Amino acid sequence: MYKKILFATDGSNYSKEAAKHAKFLAKASDAELIVLTVVETSFSVGITDTNAIDRMKNILWKNAEKVLDDFENEINPNNEIEIKKIVDEGSPAATILDRIVQENIDLAIIGSSGKTGLSRFIIGSVAEKVVKSAACSVLVVH
Repeated sequence: MYKKILFATDGSNYSKEAAKHAKFLAKASDAELIVLTVVETSFSVGITDTNAIDRMKNILWKNAEKVLDDFENEINPNNEIEIKKIVDEGSPAATILDRIVQENIDLAIIGSSGKTGLSRFIIGSVAEKVVKSAACSVLVVH
């Protein structure tokens, strides 16, 4: 049914739950699983110390790579499914949406943010933005 599945993860508990669904669906469909994590760099707006920005980006990239490695070690220790790991930089929702188009994704899987009330209203949800604008079906796991 699916040939390419995109699983977007930030390493949160919601993402870890969604990872189980991603593995199951990829294995059941014999689909390629693309695992994406996004380094959000909006923190650097207004910071003039480029060395500090570079150090912070380096820390964020290392953390993102660890998130992907942890996913692979926990979900696919025996290489049962084909996985392509990607670390990207930018706005999480926009980056996920771009990757859906670039990779010709059939299904995107993402964990819900778990935000409620005013926090969700002000900040917005990456999952909600992806659901509203994705060029494919989206599975949101809570």
